[in-house]
Amino acid sequence: MDDTHTRLFRRSAGEAANDSSSLLALLPQVEPPAGIIGRDAELRVLQDLLLEATVHGATRVVCGHAGSGKSALLEAAVRAAAGAGLKVLRGAGIRGGDPSDLSGLLQIVRPVLGTPGRSSSSRRLDALRMLFVDGALRSADRSRLAFAVLELLETAGAEQPLLVAVDDWDALDEPSRQVLSFVARRTSGPRVALLMTVRPHRTRLAPLAGLPELRLDPLTSDRSTSLLAARRPGLDGQAVRELLATAAGNPLALLELPARSEDSSPCLPVSSDRLAAAMAPGAARLPAGTRDLLLVAALHPEGDLPLLLSAASRIDGTELGFTTLEPAEREGLVDSDGVRLLFSHPATAGAIVHGTGPRRIRAAHAALADVLADGSVRMLWHRSQSAEEPDGDLAARLESVHHHALEQGDPTMALRLLRRAVELHSTPEDQGRCALRAAQLAHALGLDRMARTMAHRALGRPLGPLGVLCAEALERTGDEPLPVDPAAWPDPDGPAEQENGLELARITAPSLVGDATRAEALLGFLDRMPDRGDDPRLLQAMVTVAPVRRAATILAGIHAVRNLAVLPVRDLEYLGEAALSAGDPLRAVDLYRQAERRHRFHDALDRLPSVLLRQGLAHLATGDRGQSSHALQRCAELAEAHGQDHHAAAARLLEDMLRGLRTGSAVRTGGLRELAAARRSLRTIDAVLATGSASALAESGDFEAAHAALSVLLTGPRVSAAALFALVTFAEAAEAVNARTEARAVLDRLESALGTECAPDLAVRFTVARAVLADDRDEEELFERAFSQDLSGRPFLEAPLRLAHGRRMRRRRQFAESRTTLRQAATIFTMMGSEARVAQIAVELRASGERTETGGAGAADHTPLRDLLTAQELRVAELAGSGRSNREIGELLGLSPRTIGAYLYRIFPRLGVTARAQLAEVLREHRPI
Repeated sequence: MDDTHTRLFRRSAGEAANDSSSLLALLPQVEPPAGIIGRDAELRVLQDLLLEATVHGATRVVCGHAGSGKSALLEAAVRAAAGAGLKVLRGAGIRGGDPSDLSGLLQIVRPVLGTPGRSSSSRRLDALRMLFVDGALRSADRSRLAFAVLELLETAGAEQPLLVAVDDWDALDEPSRQVLSFVARRTSGPRVALLMTVRPHRTRLAPLAGLPELRLDPLTSDRSTSLLAARRPGLDGQAVRELLATAAGNPLALLELPARSEDSSPCLPVSSDRLAAAMAPGAARLPAGTRDLLLVAALHPEGDLPLLLSAASRIDGTELGFTTLEPAEREGLVDSDGVRLLFSHPATAGAIVHGTGPRRIRAAHAALADVLADGSVRMLWHRSQSAEEPDGDLAARLESVHHHALEQGDPTMALRLLRRAVELHSTPEDQGRCALRAAQLAHALGLDRMARTMAHRALGRPLGPLGVLCAEALERTGDEPLPVDPAAWPDPDGPAEQENGLELARITAPSLVGDATRAEALLGFLDRMPDRGDDPRLLQAMVTVAPVRRAATILAGIHAVRNLAVLPVRDLEYLGEAALSAGDPLRAVDLYRQAERRHRFHDALDRLPSVLLRQGLAHLATGDRGQSSHALQRCAELAEAHGQDHHAAAARLLEDMLRGLRTGSAVRTGGLRELAAARRSLRTIDAVLATGSASALAESGDFEAAHAALSVLLTGPRVSAAALFALVTFAEAAEAVNARTEARAVLDRLESALGTECAPDLAVRFTVARAVLADDRDEEELFERAFSQDLSGRPFLEAPLRLAHGRRMRRRRQFAESRTTLRQAATIFTMMGSEARVAQIAVELRASGERTETGGAGAADHTPLRDLLTAQELRVAELAGSGRSNREIGELLGLSPRTIGAYLYRIFPRLGVTARAQLAEVLREHRPI
């Protein structure tokens, strides 16, 4: 033993305890095994365990699912212990086997069992050897054996600190498990460390209850992504998303799961030899009926247990009962509540299917089809998977039913149905049509690789002229867009070509943005399909190239859509985007909320970030900054959880913009990489951030800079839809810098260019902006016209209108009326969360003669609160005065945040306050009820 080991181990336990920091310095670090990412905290725990072993002994149970990295961490600890001079005794269980009694324990103690001088009593040592030789233990022998093993390890540890490393304790023979659990509770004192790895199990881990545990949780999405980047570079985004979803943070699954190729079966859960051996080691030893039950559960995971038992019974014609599941439960492969069957990990389903022959899989699909409702989406899917030969009738039924899958919020299943229909159709025309439909749907779902593959297949079959153009565009998905000229597109001939024309318009519209000539040609093509004016794809294409110039047409098409409940959720998202860009944010909020509910109902949480991002933007456009912030925060959280960095980047930028609008601070526009990622999420992010930055300048009171920035946005060759939301802010800035004449000219040009296509909401904005810019001679008429508009759902218009009106009255020395109107404006700005504006209005109020007896807001008199507020209003005021947000108050009172805002809208003027912070002071000053 070298000098370091001598200093480390030849000291007494008392000396070691007094100098643990120096011991830690002497111990080598537990280095992370190659490729292990995200286990730094766990490695530190193992480092502490080795330190304790040199002082007074310790025990740790490392608990984690198969593939979580237990064995790798154990190996890291063993290497560090050996490097520090600890003696290491090792043992391991064998999963899927039937070990003989004491075989596990014998692995561990064999190195010290035959060494002389290990026991104070050679007779005891001989007895211990005989127990291992005999193998069969009587009950009296068990306790003697446990004490003998403990004494043996204590003696070994007295001479040299000892690490006992046991991999897969729960797979050892039962007597060995009992002895080791006995020893694990008595390691405090001797210099012995016991490190054991186990898998979670409902009953088998009872002997370890109460022992110090190191639980290995799944890797986070960020760490999972880092592991894939380090160990499996070159995967495309689609493959990464699929692996993250199936692996669910399991390191072994991340490394072993095959990335699907275009020729992979779109239905079977996947696995590998190594992963299957880890996830389901005892599956091959299960009874045949249990294996059949697990197979049908893997193929139909949404089925309840009675249905799965019925299907499994049909495979071999043997009636199966609930007891069939018990062997799989004992192996820890599944859990069940009597109704549903859940695999212990998402990758376990693939491990069950792995190695199963095609004939058995087809039989399982056929059995499932027999027990499912005739004609249902799932029944037809399983029937198609059981077919061995082309079947035109079945293919036609798949093609027809894929629309039902879309309506049910399952676009992935709809895509599977179309792909399988291509394989079952026998004529080239039918194959081409289905392949093209599959490519179009894959593109809509963001599955670029699949879209390219299916488009390539479609081009090898007969297609119509628009079908060929659509397939060629799809074949280049993700590459440089194919130059298109809508002016050369033929008119659609028949329903199939109309469908291809609408998809072609949707796919190519983004590449035409900024090209006025080709965009106009696309609009002309869409105009030649007047009977499809309410088709969400037509509206989405139109709003992409002409959100402002065709706003009225787009909104009319949206309002013409009937029966939203049966629309695919994808179409709801198209309509929401069209409504937002065309200038009807309230309608957009409603549509995005419906889409969110659908996704949540179908547990499609990975599709929520895109919806929540746009929902937050729509809330912002309505002036509801609280709801906007909430939606953006949820978007960022879900996007990060599902590895959708582009949505997370966009949400963070919009949250920063929202903060600038509230406080008047500068808006962060992001770095190049962050902005590039955000553009993949929201195509108009640059225009939105530019408009938000300019509006934040106005919120801060820098009207000169705000006017200059907004003038650029509103007078350029192509005015964005986002810039039009800032018309009133532009008017405020122009009025502040005495540029009313120029600003009115800008409004005239914009309104003239829009003509009959001016959206109703935009028309109200023009009306309010003109009132803000009014001269003395037409001031009364323009303000009267603005106040006559329906402003109930437009606080972002009512607040600046009342502020402008209050300022005008103050200048005319109508101080009492001015104060009332300014307080109303302050109340609305407070509801919107515009902190900077509320501070500005406080200055206006003081200038209009706002005075109080106590110097505090709202303390002009001491009228009893019962004469000013109802009991519910008083409760809301108290909670708001204590610093709670509208959402928190709503949760306490069982009301919506919008209702709380309405209460505060009524409360503020009655108490004479303009901000939430003043409420507490006012409530203290008034006499108690």
